Amino acid sequence: MNRDVVSEIARSATLRNVSLYALATAAYALLAVWVETQSGYGEFITLPPDLHAAFTLVLGWLLVFRTNSSYARWWEARKLWGTLVNISRNMAIKVADLCKAGDDELNKFRIEIVAFAYAMKDHLREGANLQKLDGFEACPDQPSHVPSYLITRMYEELGSWKSDGFIDGDDLRVLDAEARLFLDICGGCERIRNTRIVRSYRTFARQCVGLYLITFPWGIVDSFRWWTVPLTGIVAYFMLGLETVAEHVEEPFGFDEDDLDLDELCRTIEVSVQEVFDRRLARQAKTPTAPT
Repeated sequence: MNRDVVSEIARSATLRNVSLYALATAAYALLAVWVETQSGYGEFITLPPDLHAAFTLVLGWLLVFRTNSSYARWWEARKLWGTLVNISRNMAIKVADLCKAGDDELNKFRIEIVAFAYAMKDHLREGANLQKLDGFEACPDQPSHVPSYLITRMYEELGSWKSDGFIDGDDLRVLDAEARLFLDICGGCERIRNTRIVRSYRTFARQCVGLYLITFPWGIVDSFRWWTVPLTGIVAYFMLGLETVAEHVEEPFGFDEDDLDLDELCRTIEVSVQEVFDRRLARQAKTPTAPT
């Protein structure tokens, strides 16, 4: 079990940084131990234990709220992307089963469904470029909001299919129920990305953690002496770990190890949608051609 814990810390860049900060805090605790045991000024510098216990309770409430708020953002983002996976599958199934258009038209729609997922991923990170998406390398358009552009193209094709008789009005309403959810998901993800937890609150939480760790060794050194050093390191690891993880988790669309694996989610959508349209082609191949 101990070996697993150490290996997990070694693999995680976040936990490695937290461990280094905790070791630095433990080294700082040596000053409190020296003052208490060697300098003769311990009775003038150490803090009352009861005062520090009250501070611990307040800081605990603060960190719980900070962590829960950050995780709520991460979990909402995960649910939105899970919904995108389901909607992409549903859209592919309904188009493949309801639309009577040719293979080229269906393949174009398949490309747009898959491209929307990859465009969303890039849009939430460094910015989406239409020409970097598979199937759009030669497209001359330069949309500023690539996900909206792709949904617009989907609706243009749905309208064209309706005009050409490939789908009827009932089919169009069924497909519209799925298509309009794509941009709802995009808007929800943009809200998470663009609205971080208030900076004043984040700064206040960090200041409280810093003040707590600065005073912690002086509050327990009178009772624990040399045990103050490892205890301070352990407490610092938990306190700094909670704050660091909360800071990383509140931004779920980046490249950190704690962020959502958007690349894998996009691949899941691509594979699922491709399988749906492959089954449509396989059914058509098995359908006997009517004699002329």
